[in-house]
Amino acid sequence: MAATSVKSPNRKEVPSSARRIKPAEIADEALDVLASTQVIDIHTHLYSPAFGRIGLWGIDELLTYHYLEAEFFRSSDTTPEEYWKLSKIERADAIWKALFVENSPVSESTRGVIAVLSAFGLPTEASGLQEARRFFAAQSIETHIRKVLQIAGISDVVMTNDPLDPEERAVWMGGGQNHPQFHAVLRLDRILWGWPQHWQQLASEGYAVDEHGSGKSVSEVRRFLADWHKRMRPLYMAVSLADTFQFPDESVTGQLLSEAVLPSCRELGLPMSLMIGVRRQVNPRLRLAGDAVGKADLRAVENLCRSFPDNRFLVSVLSRENQHELAVYARKFNNLMPFGCWWFLNNPSIVEEVTRERMELLGTSFIPQHSDARVLEQVIYKWQNTRRTLAPILANAYQLLHADGAEITRQKIQRDVNRLFRANFEKWTGPLRA
Repeated sequence: MAATSVKSPNRKEVPSSARRIKPAEIADEALDVLASTQVIDIHTHLYSPAFGRIGLWGIDELLTYHYLEAEFFRSSDTTPEEYWKLSKIERADAIWKALFVENSPVSESTRGVIAVLSAFGLPTEASGLQEARRFFAAQSIETHIRKVLQIAGISDVVMTNDPLDPEERAVWMGGGQNHPQFHAVLRLDRILWGWPQHWQQLASEGYAVDEHGSGKSVSEVRRFLADWHKRMRPLYMAVSLADTFQFPDESVTGQLLSEAVLPSCRELGLPMSLMIGVRRQVNPRLRLAGDAVGKADLRAVENLCRSFPDNRFLVSVLSRENQHELAVYARKFNNLMPFGCWWFLNNPSIVEEVTRERMELLGTSFIPQHSDARVLEQVIYKWQNTRRTLAPILANAYQLLHADGAEITRQKIQRDVNRLFRANFEKWTGPLRA
């Protein structure tokens, strides 16, 4: 749409986007630009319709999300062992009763469910879930995806795709997916830190690898990655790493990362995403909800960025205590792109702190958030909350800038939001609509 214009004192027409904004108008302008700019959700666990039942959506999936399961055990006498014996519908009913009927849903995750119900005009105070279940059961997944992404203000969804997952593999081997809004990522957890448990799968598929990563293993892993790059056309490669991750490292993980994965990324023109800081299964009784967080040694990131200057790294760290260090490293290495407030960090108070810190150190040269959504409708509340949190941060930055003597225009705000929501990621991956 063409920009409208307003009359300036000298009678010349000035595009409204270039009009100087008064300090009292800055907050509203920032909020409006954030609301009207579509985002690339650069890391999710969502799937296009081609993946069938692997893609999660609907009220029962929202309520049995592992964030809510962890909260449930704090507000119920039900033991994990008793809980896992229930059907999914019974689990969802138990969580609704404990967290939404008997207690106020004030946590970030429970508020999110309320926001989703509200977005679809469903009751948020009901004693049961009958109406919500009827609504979701009536939806066509293709139409529902379009509606959800429209409400959330998302143009593109970046998936997480594991080539060694049997269900996913069947889809890719059968022709993959071609939904224009969904994009693949080649996830390497089982190939890197999970190598001892999964190398035999590569061997069974005709790759000459062994348990110790010796012989032809490195070249064969590179061949495997090239084959799956051709099949998936991923935007980047990715791995989730424990808080104990070190580099350089003489383990099979370190060897495959440095000699197979990173050279393949360079050859194929792909960034490498590192998500660091998980402490896995501190409470196995909780299953997926049983992971925790640990402070990582970010000298591993320093060593990677310095040793591989021709690789581009997307990095997210799980511990709050690592955030300042990551931002400082990003000032030192222009092949490092900090992104998101992941998992236990995805609370408004922490998101605000981390985002202000990054902006003060890096300007707009970072990616503020990703949804990490596992259930389709979660993107509605996660991006609503992100925009709500970013608005006062941006407004404060522009008000300080104005007080220091700069002119603020909508055009400049739009440029900055485009960079945060889209351009920084596309600089690493190339245009998604090329």
